[in-house]
Amino acid sequence: MSRVRGGTRARRPPGMEPDPSFSGRRALVTGAGKGIGRAAALALSGAGAQVIALSRTQADLESLEREHTGIETLCVDLGDWDATEAALSKVGAVDLLVNNAAVAVLQPFLEVTKEAFDRSFDVNLRAVFHVSQIISRQMIARGVQGAIVNVSSQASQRALQEHAVYCSTKSALDMLTKVMALELGPHKIRVNSVNPTVVMTDMGRINWSEPQKAAAMISRIPLGKFAEVDDVVNSILFLLSDKSAMTTGVSLLVDGGFLVS
Repeated sequence: MSRVRGGTRARRPPGMEPDPSFSGRRALVTGAGKGIGRAAALALSGAGAQVIALSRTQADLESLEREHTGIETLCVDLGDWDATEAALSKVGAVDLLVNNAAVAVLQPFLEVTKEAFDRSFDVNLRAVFHVSQIISRQMIARGVQGAIVNVSSQASQRALQEHAVYCSTKSALDMLTKVMALELGPHKIRVNSVNPTVVMTDMGRINWSEPQKAAAMISRIPLGKFAEVDDVVNSILFLLSDKSAMTTGVSLLVDGGFLVS
């Protein structure tokens, strides 16, 4: 099942400034109901883009519409291939894509279930593949220059306890990003990823609220802190913008130096 809702004329969020890179361009953001995706949708709208926010949770989209009119919303579970195909056939032209939707089902390697494995790969990798195929074909047919940002993780490059499936999906996503950049480059479509450390979304604050657990991770980050949502969003907007016009196939670390320690 999917549901599309159109917004009224956008009201720019406070503090947001228009960016010529985004004026008149349409951006699709997946996983836009909460956290990084929601913040990215709001930032892109504030910078002048026409935004389609996609989430599987209707209540989150309704909350987003109340917070900022003008953002179109689309409710669909990206783990459902056919529903995704049907929903995206209705969104119209898209110039910018943020593949943010993801799940994190954490289990010890010896206890990983088929359900956790399949759901993780369906959303974290297969859905990115599918959404990007649909949008890229449309960009090529229209003859436009496009940009895609995949939201990956530092976990793509570092083994973490109970992250066997999650790390695997993000490692695969990094390689998919590179192959997409290679094959879509001739069509003037750039593809990059952002790879953050722990991010202080509402969920991140809950999951890392235990001082001993947080201290153990922060001790491995040279800058001595977790990432804020804006740290990741600013990197996403940079990679979507004309400021990174010669950048493609890159995994941009937003990890405070975690991977050099």
